[in-house]
Amino acid sequence: MGWGRMSTNAALSTGLLVSGLAAYPVGKWIDHGHGRRVMVAGSLLSAAMLLLWSQAHSLTVLYIVWVGLGIAMAATLYDPVFAVITQDFPDTFRSKITLVTLVAGFASTVFIPLTQGLVTWFGWRDALAVLAAFNLVICVPLQFLAIQRRASHAAGVAHVAAVKAINAEATHRALRTPTFWCLAVCFTAYYATFAALTFHLVPLMAERKIHPAIILLTMGVIGPAQVLARIIWATVGRNLRPSVVGLLVTTAFPVSVVVLMCAGDRSIGLVLFATIYGGANGMMTILRGTIVQDVMWTEGYGATSGLLSMPSNIAKGVAPLSAAALWSIRLDYLLVEWVVLVVSLISALAFLMAMRLAPKNARRALASSSSFPPVHRSRRPDLSD
Repeated sequence: MGWGRMSTNAALSTGLLVSGLAAYPVGKWIDHGHGRRVMVAGSLLSAAMLLLWSQAHSLTVLYIVWVGLGIAMAATLYDPVFAVITQDFPDTFRSKITLVTLVAGFASTVFIPLTQGLVTWFGWRDALAVLAAFNLVICVPLQFLAIQRRASHAAGVAHVAAVKAINAEATHRALRTPTFWCLAVCFTAYYATFAALTFHLVPLMAERKIHPAIILLTMGVIGPAQVLARIIWATVGRNLRPSVVGLLVTTAFPVSVVVLMCAGDRSIGLVLFATIYGGANGMMTILRGTIVQDVMWTEGYGATSGLLSMPSNIAKGVAPLSAAALWSIRLDYLLVEWVVLVVSLISALAFLMAMRLAPKNARRALASSSSFPPVHRSRRPDLSD
């Protein structure tokens, strides 16, 4: 199309920013029992935006598409899924979230080569139309059939109002809880460093004059490492305290950065980096979906999770551009690596503080402060469980 790389990348960043801003209202709607409507609407919007993209002839249309896709991402990706699962399965959400992330870990493994194949076979415009059809034919029916219609819709106006009030109180309480803010710092710092390093990993290795075959090997290890780490979590990690697993996850990322900095152009070091790096991200997805319920409460989880996602998604959009600006200072990636290492250590420290400050009696306090009709509540596991 003759568009500049900066312009097209900025469209993606715009989508991530919009996704972050949409995360809170989407989570709030799910808390109110509209999970099925939200996700079905998100998939319909995804299909519409992909079809519009397939007909794009100007940058203006591309930016409109990514604004729409940003809203669709907020309504269809991990965060809304975790909120729906927590709402529908309050006693077994952890195992179900782990299973979903285990399967979904193959998404990029399947769809990156599949999309490339579609572009090769049909051209990029028709490839987008096929991807739109996937959303309509696969996602919409599954979401409509699998997600429960909340019983609260048929329980009367008073009960619905009570549920909304309890969820609102839970969200406001989260904003007054130090653990929430520590987790916000942890996840924002983590996803900023992960996005910066992921977007710049290939040019970083190219700058080191690493052979293209080794670059492909390194990138190819990350996806399987994510899935392997989730399998380990599902089998061994489920018997560990959430605080222990979380500390392992948040410290693994800075360790991977140190390995990358020391690896040079050696394939063994780069593969070790990719294994730790991918494994940390694989487990972080599960941690992100379960730690709030483990150390706080399940009421208002959708809105609370959305509030946590807002700065994280914004950081995802800004971090790659910030890393490029850091690179331009010295015209090499050494400064970028050091900044990524420092910020990732801040993420680990913030998680440690979150566990130290976790409100062990938060659920009891929330329950005692509520004068609303009883609704189904799950037991909040203590950190020592």
